[in-house]
Amino acid sequence: MAVIYPVVLCGGSGTRLWPRSRKDAPKPFLPLVDEDTLFEATLRRCADPERFAPPVVVTGVGHRTHVEAQAASFPGTQVIVEPMARNTAAAIALAAHRLPEEAIMLVCPSDHHIADTEAFREAACAAAKLAGEGWLVAFGITATAPETGYGYIRRGAPLEGGFEVERFVEKPDLKTAMSFLSDSSYSWNGGIFVFRAGTFLEELARHRPRLSAAVEEAVASGREDGLSFHPEAGAFAAIEPESVDYAVMENTTRAAVVPVSMGWSDIGNWQALRDARAGDEAGNRTRGNVELVDCSNVLAETDGPRISVIGLDDVAIVVDGNEVLVTTMAGAQKVGKLAGAANQ
Repeated sequence: MAVIYPVVLCGGSGTRLWPRSRKDAPKPFLPLVDEDTLFEATLRRCADPERFAPPVVVTGVGHRTHVEAQAASFPGTQVIVEPMARNTAAAIALAAHRLPEEAIMLVCPSDHHIADTEAFREAACAAAKLAGEGWLVAFGITATAPETGYGYIRRGAPLEGGFEVERFVEKPDLKTAMSFLSDSSYSWNGGIFVFRAGTFLEELARHRPRLSAAVEEAVASGREDGLSFHPEAGAFAAIEPESVDYAVMENTTRAAVVPVSMGWSDIGNWQALRDARAGDEAGNRTRGNVELVDCSNVLAETDGPRISVIGLDDVAIVVDGNEVLVTTMAGAQKVGKLAGAANQ
């Protein structure tokens, strides 16, 4: 088995986890589920030297300090510092240009939670084998609920270790999501991909030639700074932002999927965070000075003032510094639209 190169995409602000996640201390760099931050946990999953090379982290100028501080425990980590955000297709292309053409890339978001590390690693190895044969592979995460906030993958013809992708599906409505849940050919698209660096760049050039050329120019004119690399800002700024799903995965004829059940969550809002944490017998999750009476499925955490709650179900109460958030779990998707979250 060829060594796998983890490529960790580290951007975004996690506004739906406001006020805990803020512009100056965003979601990937917080210990939201365990003692590790989500970013540290991502690096640790890929820290087996028999299977993985040191990681390549693609991040922005504003996150560089956090990345370098938390990656210090992972020797050999390389950091690519984007001068501005241009979405995932460009970020992945930067890493592909900095790796050998034959390198098998494992592209991971930095802010997801995965409970079963060994299942993740086994899926990565299965996907790496397919990638070595020229496939561009997505992890197909076993759906456990009729989620309307995720894209889906429908698998097609079987391959050794996986399946061809029949089609990628946009975020569905609830009725459609419920039908997907009862159909084992559908899985969640969690944004985790495996492919050869050279194969990815070939497909990017075929389907998005202008984006491909701009990234190539930005890398050719970039500069190194120790273990950090800075693409040339002018060329990179010319890129039209686009996700890897739209730019490559939905267009290539070589898309494959490896099914995996690994206790995955994107920790996309307070409800997802509650569900990722261990709870008490009533399903409550608390941190800090919290007292709950006759409550169930409540997430309550505070970094100072006491939180006292009586008789509530399925809500989140968060105190962080001078900010207080109270929301039903049904309203958790809207937190990022609050003025405090949006206007940081």
